[in-house]
Amino acid sequence: MPDHLCITIRFLDGAFHGRADHGEREWPPSPLRLYQAIVAAAAARWNERRGLRHAEPALKWLEQLTPPAIIAPQARESQGYRLYVPDNAGDLVGRSLSQGGDDSIANYRTEKSIRPMVFPSEGAVHYLWPTSGLPPDFDEHRSVLFQAVESITHIGWGVDLVVASADIVPEDSIASLSGETWQPGSDTPKAELRAPKRGTFDDLARRHQAFLNRVTASGFAPVPPLSDYQVVGYRRDSDPAAVPHAIFALRNLDGANYKAFDPARRSLHIAGMLRHAASQPDLLRSAGLSPAEGRSLVLGHGEAQGENHQAVVGQRLAFIPLPSIEPRGKSLVVSSVRRVLITLRGGGDLSLFKRLVQRLEARELIDEAKNETIAILQRQSGGSDGATDRYLRSASTWATVTPVILPGYDDPRKLRQRLKPGNTLSAEEKAAVLEKLGGRIDALLRKAIRQAGYSEVLAAHAELDWRSSGFWPGTALATQYAAGDQHRRYRKLHVRITWRDATGTTIEVPGPICIGSGKFTGMGLFAALT
Repeated sequence: MPDHLCITIRFLDGAFHGRADHGEREWPPSPLRLYQAIVAAAAARWNERRGLRHAEPALKWLEQLTPPAIIAPQARESQGYRLYVPDNAGDLVGRSLSQGGDDSIANYRTEKSIRPMVFPSEGAVHYLWPTSGLPPDFDEHRSVLFQAVESITHIGWGVDLVVASADIVPEDSIASLSGETWQPGSDTPKAELRAPKRGTFDDLARRHQAFLNRVTASGFAPVPPLSDYQVVGYRRDSDPAAVPHAIFALRNLDGANYKAFDPARRSLHIAGMLRHAASQPDLLRSAGLSPAEGRSLVLGHGEAQGENHQAVVGQRLAFIPLPSIEPRGKSLVVSSVRRVLITLRGGGDLSLFKRLVQRLEARELIDEAKNETIAILQRQSGGSDGATDRYLRSASTWATVTPVILPGYDDPRKLRQRLKPGNTLSAEEKAAVLEKLGGRIDALLRKAIRQAGYSEVLAAHAELDWRSSGFWPGTALATQYAAGDQHRRYRKLHVRITWRDATGTTIEVPGPICIGSGKFTGMGLFAALT
C-alpha cells in the first residue's frame, strides 16, 4: 500500500472565516488557500518579503501535484456576529470639523455579518497525496517544503490561527484520521474548491509585485486578482451523486387537461409506453444513437440481439410515473399519476440525455394492446411544482409512494412456514425466526440502496423501516401494485429511510430516490417526508 504526503492543519479555536470567490462559504479550506499560506510562510521564514528565491523550486514542485484528498471535521455555518467597519469618509468628517461641526467617523460605519464555519476545536484538516503519484525530486525539496509548512501561522483570516505540520504517513494510518473524506474530481460536486496548478506561483509573484508597486507617480494602480488556478469538484463519500432528470405532464389528446392514471394498477403500463416512445427508430436517429445503443440505454438490454438477457452496465434511462402529492385538509395525500419523471442512471454524457429529452416533447403514449393514443407528453417548464416537489427536494427522511421490490428472495430457507398455525414453537423460537427474516429484508434493502448508486456509507448507516401498508396517506397495500413478470416472485414492501452518516448524524439527501428491482419503471419511488 502506498504512503502519503500529509499536510495537517490544526485550528486553535475551532473556527474558519475564509470564503470562496463570491462570498460563498468554503469548507473544507481549499488546496489553493493552503498553497498561498505555504508561500506566505516561506517568505516570512527566510525573510524574502520582496520576492521568494530560496523556496521557489520547492513551491513550484508543490504546485504540480494533483488536487489532494482532504479529511476534515464536520463543520457548520455559525450564527455569527456583526462588525461595524468605518467607511473611508475621513474627508467628510474633517470638512465638518473645520467648519465648526460635530460630525464623527462613528457616523460612517458599514454593518457586516460574519458567519464563520465552526467545528470541534480538536478537529484537524489533512491534505493527502499518494507518494506513488508525486513528481520526481521530492527528496530534494522535502526539507524546504516541510519547514515552510511548519511556519504557517494562520489560514483564512488573520484570526484563524493554526499549527501546521507535514509528514509521510503509511496507508494504514490514514484510516485512523478522524473526519469526513472529500475526494476530488467529482462530476456532481458537493463543493467546488480552488487548487493550484502549473503557473500559480508565478501568478502569485506577479500579483505581489503589483501590490508593492500599486502607488505610482501617475496614481493608484489596482492589483489584478489571482487568475492562474483551477477549480476542482469535491464530494464526500456520504454525498450521493446528483441525477439528471426531466418532468413531463401527461395531457389529454387536445392538450387542455391532465390525463390521470391509477398509480397501483397503471404505473407499470405508463412506464412501458414511455419506454416504447423513447425507443422509436426516428427518435434514436435524431439523437445520434444506433439501434444497439437504444436497446441498451432505453430498453435496458445489455446483450446482443438474440442472446440471453444481460443487465446493462453503465448508462440507462429510468421511466418513472409520478403520483401527485396533494393537500387534503391538513394532510398531504398521494393521488393519481399525472406526470412522469425521466432520469439517467450510471453517469456518462449528459448532452445525450438532453437530446433525448428534447425529442420526447409532444410524443404520443400509445396503448399497444388497444392500438390507440391515450396521452401526449408535454415538458414541464420550471422543473417541479407543488405536486412533485417532494420527489426532488433534499431531506433526511423519505418514504415510498410505490413499494420497493426486493432484489432477491427474502425467505430462501422457507422460515415462514415454521410460523404457520399448527407448528408448535416457543416464544423464543418465534422471535429467533422473525429476527432472521427481518435481518434478511434489512440486508436486501441495503443491497438495493447500493445497486441504486448510493455509497457504502449511506447504505450501511441508513435507518430503515418497512411494512406492507404505506407510510404516505393514499398509498395502496404493497401487494396491490402491478410488477413485471421478472419481478413477481420477489416481495414488495413500503419502506421509510432516514439517512445517516457514519457518526449517526442525520444528513439530507437529494431526490429523486428510486431503489429496488423495479427502479427503472418507477417501483421503489420515494418522496420526502420532512
